[in-house]
Amino acid sequence: MYEPDLLRCFVAVTENHSFSEAGRQLGISQPTVSQRVRRLEEQTGRSLIARDTHSVGLTDAGEAMLAFARRALAVLDEAQAYFSGPAERARIRFGTADDLALTHLPGILRDFRRKNPRVDVEITVGQSAAVARRLQAGALDLVYVRQEPGIAEGRVVRREQLIWAAHPTLRLDPGDVVPLVTYPRPSHSRAAAVAALESAGRRWKATCTVRDITGILAGVRAGLGVAVFPGGMMPPDLVRADAALGLPRLGTLDFALIDDPAAPRAPIEALSTAIIDSHTAEARQLPGTRPKGE
Repeated sequence: MYEPDLLRCFVAVTENHSFSEAGRQLGISQPTVSQRVRRLEEQTGRSLIARDTHSVGLTDAGEAMLAFARRALAVLDEAQAYFSGPAERARIRFGTADDLALTHLPGILRDFRRKNPRVDVEITVGQSAAVARRLQAGALDLVYVRQEPGIAEGRVVRREQLIWAAHPTLRLDPGDVVPLVTYPRPSHSRAAAVAALESAGRRWKATCTVRDITGILAGVRAGLGVAVFPGGMMPPDLVRADAALGLPRLGTLDFALIDDPAAPRAPIEALSTAIIDSHTAEARQLPGTRPKGE
């Protein structure tokens, strides 16, 4: 086992290119730094640092040790942070719309767990209406769901333009019945599709009715019909079908965070902030866009 103090001295020397600077950084004397590096070399049985009168460099073995040392110290620092915090663990029961669970949320949740190791996240995935009902029943603490624009409930995080999506091989003539791959009622995307088609005088039929996003994707990829997607969530293997198939323009859709006021606030605020900050950062990376509310 290589002692952490020896590894820290070795890393400090390599990063500062100096034994004396490493000592100042660590708050110890230069002889102590030299002694610890020699002890590490004795433990490995290899020369790690190539010393001359002008510079401090690494041998091939030193290059390998530097990578090992940095990883080992990172794990030790993570363990120290974990056990120096409070012993109690927090829990948040989180519900989300299934399309968000497949697109935006995985990276956000990974980052949240890394930054909040003492918060257990229990996730429920489903259609927005079903997830919202579980929140109302007290079975969830926070939900991230679809809702129609203008509903004053929760905090709107993102607003998406709805679009028609289809497999590239799908063809429709202007008078054809529009085949829909859709969720069962009640569904925001289904309602938006039907309202737009009927306003445009287009006939339609549900050729594939499924209960989750994987079913929607399977139906569209099989060429069974068109589906409605938020613009930023359309898979790259599908094509936007609005103009190509002569379909009417759709409206917009909000994604909102809604919480249970009676649930513990700290984990709710932490996860809500992570989701909002991620969307803000994403919006700022897109040219010509501004996060909602700015």
